Amino acid sequence: MDIEKLWDRLEPETRQWLLDNPGCRILPRAVVAAITKATGAQLVQDRHGETVLSPSDCDFIRTAAHLQDAHSHKSP
Repeated sequence: MDIEKLWDRLEPETRQWLLDNPGCRILPRAVVAAITKATGAQLVQDRHGETVLSPSDCDFIRTAAHLQDAHSHKSP
């Protein structure tokens, strides 16, 4: 899928869901639908409408979640 290339086109709610669920390897169909709606990307889906993330997609999301967590816990 290459979520990194689609990231800036995702709705904030979709990005936040991904950041809140960095260990998720299979995206639920509601998230897949939101990504498709925002980006126009046609994701490979299983018979349930779910999409399996690639290892590089998982790494990107985990890194983004760690960065967000680090920024939110920074001391003033």
